[in-house]
Formats: sequence, structure tokens, C-alpha cells
Amino acid sequence: MKGLFARFGVGVALALELLFFGILSPHFFTPDNLLNVSLQISITAIIAAGMTLVILTGGIDLSVGSLVAISGVLSTSVLRMDAPYTLALPIAVLAGAAIGMGSGFAAGVFVTRFRITPFIVTLALMTIWRGTAFVYTEGRPVWELPESFAFLGAGRVVGIPFPTIVMVIVFFVVHVVLTRTRFGRYVYAVGGNVEAARLAGIRTSRVLTVVYVISGGLAAVSGILLASRMNSGQPNAGLMYELDVIAAVVVGGTSLNGGRGTVVGTLIGSMLIGVLRNGLNLLDVESYVQQVVVGAVILTAVLLDRMRSS
Repeated sequence: MKGLFARFGVGVALALELLFFGILSPHFFTPDNLLNVSLQISITAIIAAGMTLVILTGGIDLSVGSLVAISGVLSTSVLRMDAPYTLALPIAVLAGAAIGMGSGFAAGVFVTRFRITPFIVTLALMTIWRGTAFVYTEGRPVWELPESFAFLGAGRVVGIPFPTIVMVIVFFVVHVVLTRTRFGRYVYAVGGNVEAARLAGIRTSRVLTVVYVISGGLAAVSGILLASRMNSGQPNAGLMYELDVIAAVVVGGTSLNGGRGTVVGTLIGSMLIGVLRNGLNLLDVESYVQQVVVGAVILTAVLLDRMRSS
């Protein structure tokens, strides 16, 4: 019974939540609202896929929210250069992704080579990148972007929001990596016992560095999508995203101690929190009350994680 709960508890919770809001609100199960939920969760869920890898190794990445901001303002700044859009867009995407992956690489180096705890390293990077975003833009948004850029964050393909499609692809790839590749096995091994993994011949420093690079890169992807959705580069974008992302990962069943969890659980956790907020909005629940409810859900998820571990 305990094993079944550990595997399917969050899925059952999501199903009950869907049923609850479906009964209370006639608008909940409309196609437009369900697609809107998928669009709302896509930005943080993409980041959460990368965060899952980091937490599986026993680490944490607090810099993802600030990376959303700096990648967004950098990519939108590149878009404003005097060049054809077909040339500027790939350069903008590459620039945004490069800063995210570069930050992840730096985090990996500080964690592995200098033995600084991930919490401190990524907290410092969070502050650095947030400050850099404000300094770079002088506190002002980056406006006057090409109209075509809005497609990345608000466009639809056969009726499905483009960010939702990106989210599905990201989760599929990460799931395959974790379950079908040697690197995925190494991630679990490092999270289970880093010293035992090292003695088994696994290059633990390389594994840790790669997961932070992936986390930073996916945060940058979300930053570009969010900038497109807002049609501007905002230096204050992504505020508190790191908490939403970590919450989705933990609610999805990934242990903060590392070594246990799945990216599918993270997707369900993201959906559970997203559906909760959407349903409360449809029921006209005040935003302050929503914060209390979401906080209670997160605390309950951590408590259940501790109970599963005991």
C-alpha cells in the first residue's frame, strides 16, 4: 500500500482536484480553459524539468528565476539589432540559451571544484543575474520587438499553444534521458550516494556540472518564451519562479535528499499546482487566500515525502 501511494499518490490527488473543480465550475472543463491551464504552467514546468535533474542529484538551483529575466532581456535586445528577423531570431535564442547554460556551467564548477554548497552558489548567481538584468536595461523593459516574435509565447499550432508543445517535448526528452540512458542512471546514482557513485567509477563532477547546465539552459528557454508572451524583455521577470519550480518538483514526488523521483511526477506536480490556481480563480477566491492554499499543499507534499522516506 505504501509503495502504491508513493507511485500514484500525486496522480490521484490531481484526478480528485480535476473532479472537484469540474463539479464546482461549469467553465473548468471547457477546451479554452484547459488549454489556458497548459499555457499558464508551461513556463515554470519547463524550468521544473531541469530542476528535477538537479534535485535528483541532491542539489538545488535558486538562480532559475533570475536567469529567466537575464535571458529574456538579452534575447530581446539582440532582436532589436539592425538585421533581418530570420537572422536575428536564431542569434537571440542562442544568446539567451548561452547565458543560461553558461551560468549552469559556472554553478557546476563552484559546486564540484570548490566544494561550495549548491544553495550558496545558486543564491549568489540569483542575485548576480537579477542585478545584471537591471543594470543592463537600466531598470526599463526592452520594447519595440518584431511582431513575429510574439508567436513563440502566444502562437498556436493546430490550436495548441506553442509553449505547451515545447513543454511536452522537453518532458519527453528528459524522461527518456532519465529512464533510457547511462547518464540518467548516473544522475540517480549520484543522488543516492555521491561517494559510492565516485568509487564505482562515475565521474560525479561531470554529472553534476551537466545537470546544472541543463537546468540553466531550460530556464533560459522559459525566459525567451516568457519575453515573447509579454512582447518585451522585463528585468523583473521570473520573480519567485524558483519557489514555484521547486514546489512543483517536490509535490511531484522527487525527494529533496536526492536519488528518488521522476520527471513525470514533476509534470503532474506542475499540473496540480496550475490547476489549483486556475480553479481558485474560476471560483473567485482572493489571491491572498490562494497563496495560503498553495502553501498548505506544498507543506503537505513535503510532509508526505518525509513519511515515504521513513
